[in-house]
Amino acid sequence: MKTDVEELSPTRVKLTIEVPFEELDHAFDETYKSLNKQVRIKGFRPGKAPARLIDRYVGRGAVVSEAVNHAVPELYNQAVQDKEVFALGQPEVEITELEDGERLSFTAEVDVRPQIEIPDYNGLEVTVDSTEVTDEQVEEQLGTLRERFSSLTDAKRPAQQGDHVSIDLSAAIDGERLEDVQASGISYEIGTNTLLEGLDDALTGLSAGESTTFATTLVGGEYEGREADVTVTVHSVKVKELPELDDEFAQMASEFDTMEELRADTRKRLAESRQHQQHAQARDRAMEKLVDAVEVPLPDSVVNEEIDRRRQSLEQQLERGGLTKESYLESQEQTEEEFEEELTSSARSAVKAGFVLDQLALEEELSADNNELSQYVIQQAQRMGVPPDQLIKHLRDSNQLRIAYTEVVRSKAIDLVVSKAKVVDESGEPVPGIGVNASTAEDGGDGTEPAGDAADATTAATDESNEGDGEAAPDDSGQSTDDAESQSRV
Repeated sequence: MKTDVEELSPTRVKLTIEVPFEELDHAFDETYKSLNKQVRIKGFRPGKAPARLIDRYVGRGAVVSEAVNHAVPELYNQAVQDKEVFALGQPEVEITELEDGERLSFTAEVDVRPQIEIPDYNGLEVTVDSTEVTDEQVEEQLGTLRERFSSLTDAKRPAQQGDHVSIDLSAAIDGERLEDVQASGISYEIGTNTLLEGLDDALTGLSAGESTTFATTLVGGEYEGREADVTVTVHSVKVKELPELDDEFAQMASEFDTMEELRADTRKRLAESRQHQQHAQARDRAMEKLVDAVEVPLPDSVVNEEIDRRRQSLEQQLERGGLTKESYLESQEQTEEEFEEELTSSARSAVKAGFVLDQLALEEELSADNNELSQYVIQQAQRMGVPPDQLIKHLRDSNQLRIAYTEVVRSKAIDLVVSKAKVVDESGEPVPGIGVNASTAEDGGDGTEPAGDAADATTAATDESNEGDGEAAPDDSGQSTDDAESQSRV
């Protein structure tokens, strides 16, 4: 077999493959076996008819065509392996010459992983937020805790902003009462504007037992968008009372005896939370900085697949939530054009980041073992609220085990970049425990062994996924792999 590779663009190549007919013997053998099971030739038992009679019975042209269809995928796979072409997606194949008994020639155009030169990332400077906790932030956190222990008491006055009321609602259009548009015993906080436009103004000044009618536009249901007269009746007006921030509150709301201890613990917890945020920011910003420093030509087909995946994911989420795309765009204060622009931009960024991390993983010879894959699957299962065995089965059945592998390897690539980065806070001070400031080296895993049947099932599944692959290598897609379908190297 002879193969020539022509670069059509930085992300697409054309393979020209020429094969002597004698190299198609295996394909013809398989074709005759298949046809032998389908045809019945008088005088021969099923599967025993000679090739020359099958040629005569179904036609030599049909036999050759079937053999070529069988051979081309195998020949293409062999060609990309021999020429070390990192193909993405399915090729566009064209038969250019087919002479029975002589030769087969065909071309295959396919998108390929672009050539990427990873810059030196030793000492990459990354800035993260400070962990400093202000008094205002502590008091805000205590205020949230205080809200949890609030109580409602009768206001014994007309309703005003911030009050909690119990109300009945009914609606009429042109004087005709709408039986399907009424509700009783609704609890509502005045000022939140979460029910009907104009309701807050109508309630303000009403006392328990009083009613009023106001005009508004109905939302949802059969009469959505119609103008209606809505009558609201107030049953009770209550005011929220917050407990004093004193030692008694500290004892009621926590394990501490004094407010001083509770404030100190609140400050400590906020600082710890900010430290976790620093680690997450260091990963995100180190990756962004590395990716921004690299020029990567992107295959249109891979970008378009990522755009479609993201659009479908959003549509599924909206459908599950009973929302429309129009209502989503309105909530985001976006036009259709702005949405598409943002979708395309985010997809291109994800594809580019995937290519960069995959190249880095290849250069650094990063891989993932079964223990790391098990930990990843278990963590994802916990995040999704499903049993690990169920997630493993889904990944295996949908042929997505390589996605899990890619996700783990890419994560290790990010960890490697962060481990060599100079991480400072907003004031320019080095952040301890991250990057070159870390006191101990991290190996990319927590060293814990997955427990029980879940780990065993993951190991079996990943062994099955890698069987026959030889040394594992990162997936060659440019897509983010949180839930994307990956494109494997052919």
